Amino acid sequence: MDRTIILLHGWTMRGAVFEPLIRHLPRGLHALAPDLPGHGDTPPAWPMLDAAARAVHALVQANPGAIVVGWSMGAAVAWRMIQQQGTAGLGGLVTVDMSPLIVNGPDWPHGLRGQTAADIARTTARMQADWPGTADAITATMFGPRDGLDPVLRRRTRAQVLSNDPEVMRRCWSELTGMDLRGVIPRIDIPYLVTRGARSRVYPGSVSGWLAATAPDVRVRIFCNSGHSPPLEEPQEMASAMAKFAKSL
Repeated sequence: MDRTIILLHGWTMRGAVFEPLIRHLPRGLHALAPDLPGHGDTPPAWPMLDAAARAVHALVQANPGAIVVGWSMGAAVAWRMIQQQGTAGLGGLVTVDMSPLIVNGPDWPHGLRGQTAADIARTTARMQADWPGTADAITATMFGPRDGLDPVLRRRTRAQVLSNDPEVMRRCWSELTGMDLRGVIPRIDIPYLVTRGARSRVYPGSVSGWLAATAPDVRVRIFCNSGHSPPLEEPQEMASAMAKFAKSL
């Protein structure tokens, strides 16, 4: 087995957060974990989803047969790339706890858990008024257990969130809340592994069922001890699942 895995991080994160996961990947799986626009060492580019999708497509072209793994916002980037470029050159797709439409509505209950459009608007306003408080809220909801989480992991995660430019993050957030990528999912004509944490406090489990029922070739993997962040909460188990998926291609 010799294959490239392109790891796409979530909003407010950066590629280096995947280091624990990368350490558990077996020989033959080669990981690339870029910083997406506006995050880490990559400057912002707008529209962010389009710029990120172009950058990831370039990596796919340079690594034919690569598996793209999109966690949260990273999944939105992968979907946008497929919307723009199709699936040519991709060996497989993995997404982690993400919805193609994150604002709930009368006909869509699979967005942010318990959040109305008004709730999301208040969150956006808070980003402008209180970025440290927003960072606390982001960190608190990223993981499954409210208590018992490794305090070092919590501190590192909060520091990573705070390291971002608040205005850049707000603009990224506005793009994410404004997107609707549901129409892309039926076009994913490659093997697709949908994953989530059973204890996610960000998205409901129903979105995984919707994705599985909508894309042509889907398998589902649930991480029982994770919330929104299986790459951080269960890196060894997620690496094993990715290796198994890669071997099946």
